[in-house]
Amino acid sequence: MIDQTNQTVRQPVTPKDAAAMILLRDPEDPKVFLVKRGRTMAFMANYYAFPGGQRDAADAEVPVLSAEGIEDLVMRVAAIREIFEETGVLVARGVENLSAEKRAALRRELSSDQITFKDLLVREGFVLDADLLIEAPRWVTPSHSPRRYNTRFFSAWLPEGQETEIIPGELEEGVWLRPKEALQRWIDGDCIIVTPIFCALQALAEGVENFTDRMHSVSQEERDHLERRIQMRYGFFLCPLRTPTIPPATHTNCYLVGGDQMVIIDPGSPYPDQQETLDVVVNRFIAQGKKMSEIIITHLHPDHIGGVMHLSEKFRLPVAAHRLTAEAIGEQVRVDRLIEDGEVIELSEASTGLTWRLRAMWSPGHARGHLSFYEERTGTLLTGDCVVGFGTVVIAPPDGNMNDYLASLRRFLELPRLTALMPGHGPVLADARGKIEEYIAHRIDREAQIISAMGDRARTIPQIVQSVYTDVPEAMHQLAEMSVLAHLEKLEGEGRIARSGNEYALV
Repeated sequence: MIDQTNQTVRQPVTPKDAAAMILLRDPEDPKVFLVKRGRTMAFMANYYAFPGGQRDAADAEVPVLSAEGIEDLVMRVAAIREIFEETGVLVARGVENLSAEKRAALRRELSSDQITFKDLLVREGFVLDADLLIEAPRWVTPSHSPRRYNTRFFSAWLPEGQETEIIPGELEEGVWLRPKEALQRWIDGDCIIVTPIFCALQALAEGVENFTDRMHSVSQEERDHLERRIQMRYGFFLCPLRTPTIPPATHTNCYLVGGDQMVIIDPGSPYPDQQETLDVVVNRFIAQGKKMSEIIITHLHPDHIGGVMHLSEKFRLPVAAHRLTAEAIGEQVRVDRLIEDGEVIELSEASTGLTWRLRAMWSPGHARGHLSFYEERTGTLLTGDCVVGFGTVVIAPPDGNMNDYLASLRRFLELPRLTALMPGHGPVLADARGKIEEYIAHRIDREAQIISAMGDRARTIPQIVQSVYTDVPEAMHQLAEMSVLAHLEKLEGEGRIARSGNEYALV
């Protein structure tokens, strides 16, 4: 199923130029504007972020005052254009008497491609001025991400007389928050943000005056470290490690969770350079006074256990897993403790008074001994390989079982609060219930396609794959055959099909 000798490293995607605006208002009681990205967005869906977007080629044609000695001037144009398109706020000279109705009309005109941003500014007599923006540090999306952006961050005060307006679509909503309020929402599990947003909010929470200077003072070495153990939510650190996994994934997500005590979930890489990366992260936490309690394995697959014994021996950590997983990997990994369904692992932090309660959920389907972990306070679900950040999950009999898998997904939907999925591969998913429902719908639809193909006289698994998986490269058909077999076993168990040798027929 997984070729452990394949150490091919995918070449990092070239980052696209983008700009984002840290928009502020009310100097006496400062607030920052955050937007919630739409659930259909291909990147950071349902995350909270600063408004912004990609650079347009035409941005280079827009004249800017106070431009002398400024590098990447075009990115200031991109930032101003993007927040005008997304929020209706126009940061420019000459907008002092611009009415809300006029701004809305200009925004509609620009969004309908009736006019270019440059021509709109010239016609209305508005002028962009580099002095209206304060430059914050640039961030580049980490190399493991399938989508990458070279994002310049800027800050500006909301022009007097203007208000933000979000038109639902790419963005779902916008909200003005005091920086400490925004951080508290993140701590409480009410939003997902990425490292650059967290760093900006943290600097703002210390005071708006000179906050960008504090951001610039963070060394590149420290910034790189922050992206090696990405704090997606307070107390939840994601460390993506390159593993011999199944495409399109290239990395397996290792998670470190907790406060004064922490657990390490799925240190899966067998590669020395990746193990060294995780060693550095763990050592940094230990140096901060944190204690590593144990290593937890979600399931038996090689891309989730490849670094377990290295980490266990280096830091003298016990290993925990489900009984069925422990039985299956006993010759490869020493499991010291068994975790059963419903067990709660408590991790606390004295300085904040916070407690993380990880409730183990036996979630078979992808693997018989698969465990997921639900954190009750924040509504966070660490899904292992029950749900992943891109693509679908392979259900490969005999260890994989489609009935069990669908039951596990439906059990997730019964959880009282579900705000984020932290998967074994790919990005953290903020539209938690929507993604689980999408997975269930996909499996039901795939089953209907298989039944339809059999009605068209497809009898063997290869014939069904050729008929149903027309959107999948032929090199991936062996994996598709495993999923088809899982569906057929489910249908046979329900008495809806019958098997004779290698052929299947509808009953």
